[in-house]
Amino acid sequence: MKQIVTAFAFLVSSTIAAQSEGCPAAPDHSDGVAGIITQIQQAENERAAQILSNQLWEFWADAPDDSAQAVLDRGMTRRSQWDLLGAIEDFDKLVEYCPSYAEGYNQRAFAHFLRQDYQAALPDLDRAIELSPNHVAAISGKALTLLGLKRVDEARETLQQALKLNPWLSERHLLDAGGPLAPKGEDI
Repeated sequence: MKQIVTAFAFLVSSTIAAQSEGCPAAPDHSDGVAGIITQIQQAENERAAQILSNQLWEFWADAPDDSAQAVLDRGMTRRSQWDLLGAIEDFDKLVEYCPSYAEGYNQRAFAHFLRQDYQAALPDLDRAIELSPNHVAAISGKALTLLGLKRVDEARETLQQALKLNPWLSERHLLDAGGPLAPKGEDI
């Protein structure tokens, strides 16, 4: 019995020690992201750009370790099943564990956005962009969030920033004449 108690105590202390070490640094995919963005900017059509854009998610959704990956994947599954509060709970855990991993913030922002809680989404998007300045999805998500907050001029500027990285974003049509983010004078 003493051996079982000792083994259990060792297991608990090892787990606590591992958790206290915190999340490792997120993989540095900045070169890969930059390369794909360059290819997107040179794409001949929207379909080609979309295929390349999908590759960006392979980088962004590459969590720092297996524990973080499991929480990210579970949160994304919950979000896709419209368990938005459950997803936010998972993303809260992810952000707490890996505070320098941009996708935790981006995914939590998306869940808040889907709940139409734009005020809660905006700081997460800002943090995701701060951590990953070329995160096109976070930048375009910020534009949509600002539009939801009726901050049209800021939304337009933010969408234009996203379009510099990916001119093929579907959100580009929001800037068309008559669109909600059309330049002033063309928004009628």
